Amino acid sequence: MSTPMLEIRNLAKSFPIRNAFGRQIGEVRAVDDVSFSIEKGRVYGLAGESGSGKSTIARMIMGLEKPDAGEILIDGVGLAKTGRHHSRHVQMVFQNPGSSLNPRRTVGQSVAVPLDAHGFAGNRRQRISELLEMVQLPANFAERYPHELSGGQKQRVAIARALAVEPKLLVLDEPTSALDVSVQARVIDLLTDLARRMDLTYLFISHDLSLMRNFAGTVGVLYRGQIVETGAVSFVFEHPSHDYTRLLLASVPVISKEEEAMRPKIPLIDGEIPTAEKLLALREVDQQASHQRG
Repeated sequence: MSTPMLEIRNLAKSFPIRNAFGRQIGEVRAVDDVSFSIEKGRVYGLAGESGSGKSTIARMIMGLEKPDAGEILIDGVGLAKTGRHHSRHVQMVFQNPGSSLNPRRTVGQSVAVPLDAHGFAGNRRQRISELLEMVQLPANFAERYPHELSGGQKQRVAIARALAVEPKLLVLDEPTSALDVSVQARVIDLLTDLARRMDLTYLFISHDLSLMRNFAGTVGVLYRGQIVETGAVSFVFEHPSHDYTRLLLASVPVISKEEEAMRPKIPLIDGEIPTAEKLLALREVDQQASHQRG
C-alpha cells in the first residue's frame, strides 16, 4: 500500500478565551481528534461552515499553528522533520486573492517570491512566464499590478505562485468563494487540469458542497472541530448519515426538479433552517411520539 501524501492523526487544537483583563476564563476546542488521509494524486474535500475548524487545520498543515496533540505527515514524514523544506512540499491557495497579493508588487514580483526564497538558480523571467502559462495567463501579465486584474485572474496568479516551487500538495482554502459562479467553474477546471498534468494532491476546503460534488473524490464533514461523516463524495451525497451533513446538503442551491428530489428534506423552524442541535431535538420528539403511538 502506497504512503498517503497527507496523513492527519488525532489532531487537536484549542484557543484560550480571555476576559477584558486578559485573564483566561476558558478555551475553545477548534479541532478535536481529527484524523484523515489523502492518497497521492487525489482530492479530499473538507466541508463545514465558518467556525467548524477547517482553516485551523489548514494553518496547522502549513506550519502556521502548532497542534496541541496529534501528528501531521507529508509523504510519510512528520511535519517537525520536514523543517525548512516544508514549504517546498506544501503550498496554500487562500480564499481572497485580492488580499493574498501585495498591491505594491507586480504579478511577476509576487510569483518570484517563492523562487527567491528557495534560491532558484535558473532563468527567473522564463520561469515566471512558464508559471503564468500554466494558469492560462499571457507572459505580459508579469508587468501588471493586482488592481489591474479581475478576481479570477488574481486567483490564477495566486495558483501560479503556489506552483513556483513544484509542491506535492496544495491546500486550497475556499479558493473560489470570492469569485462569480462562472469564474468558479473555470478555476476548478484549471485546478483539475493542473492536478492531472503535475500529479498534484489537493486538500480542498469549502463550505460549498455543490463544488465538492464535481471536484473532490472523498469528503469529510467537519462540525465543531470533529469529522462527523466521511466517505466517497457520491455515497455521502446520496446517503448522508449525519444530521449536519443533511443540513449542508439541504442548503445547496438546485436548478432542476431532479436535483430537488435528491435534496434531504429538512423541517423548518420559525422560517429558518435549523441547527444540528434542533434537528437532533426534533428527532427525539418524533421518536417519543412514535413510541407513545406504539
